[in-house]
Amino acid sequence: MEVFVGIENINRTLNRPVLTIGNFDGVHLGHQALFQRVKQRAQSLDGESVVMTFHPHPVEVLSPGNGPLFITEHARKLELIEGCTIDTTIVIPFSHEFAAMSAREFVEGILVNKVGVKALVVGYDYRFGKGREGDIEFLRKLGDEHGFEVEAVSGIKMNETVVSSTAIRQFIQEGQLREANALLGRPYEISGTVVKGRDRGGRVLGFPTANICLSRQAPPKLGVYVVRVEVNGKIYGGAANLGYNPTFGDTDLSVEVHILDFNEDIYGKPVTIHFLERLRDEKRFSGPVELTEQIRKDVQKARFILAAKQS
Repeated sequence: MEVFVGIENINRTLNRPVLTIGNFDGVHLGHQALFQRVKQRAQSLDGESVVMTFHPHPVEVLSPGNGPLFITEHARKLELIEGCTIDTTIVIPFSHEFAAMSAREFVEGILVNKVGVKALVVGYDYRFGKGREGDIEFLRKLGDEHGFEVEAVSGIKMNETVVSSTAIRQFIQEGQLREANALLGRPYEISGTVVKGRDRGGRVLGFPTANICLSRQAPPKLGVYVVRVEVNGKIYGGAANLGYNPTFGDTDLSVEVHILDFNEDIYGKPVTIHFLERLRDEKRFSGPVELTEQIRKDVQKARFILAAKQS
């Protein structure tokens, strides 16, 4: 997949581009259906499939501190889009100047004159331009004026839930990982670097853990989870605790994961945690002995669930 960051950096003429536009946080099943339709239209026009997205997220620019926590970080989002076999992605650096652009200026100045759009595929509720003034009807009007087609794709449902980034984010934050993963089409993941912890996992409790520095992704509800851990290009099973370690009186939110059947030094290395199921709430124990016994039960249950998922 070819990636252009900024319209001014498109250094070739795009081949009869069929375009979709959005933030695409999570690259969930709804986004994937949209991409599939873009690819089909591109094939029918003998053109290329193009995704236009924004970085940073518009809310981060227009209302700093009030934006949603992300399902996927920007770099990972691009990887997932590439995994959908899209030909080209255009990343628009979002700014106040860009936000002030009218709907007509955006279509004529960027989509028509810079991109050369031949067909546009968007979600059924797509709105754009200053104050979100542009809608599907307006797009079709400009499409008639400038010779490009417009197709609106309906949202998809799973178990009566419309697949959306908002719904997935809510499921994640409520600890409903099965539901979130069903809408994502894959396990929810958090990536980070392994940092030095308090060395209690192995030394005090007998279950060594990798401590992960959290990013700005949406954290699941506090508790203990069955996970898979990607480290050094390999996948391992594990049990992770997301919380504050109340038994020891800690005050910082942390992710600690015990990787099953693993004994390597991975301090400073990147890992990705795939959240599969929530086992229980985080709770305070009387001390290390009671906590160790509970961790033993958690790990045993995690092994059972992981084995069942592989069979």
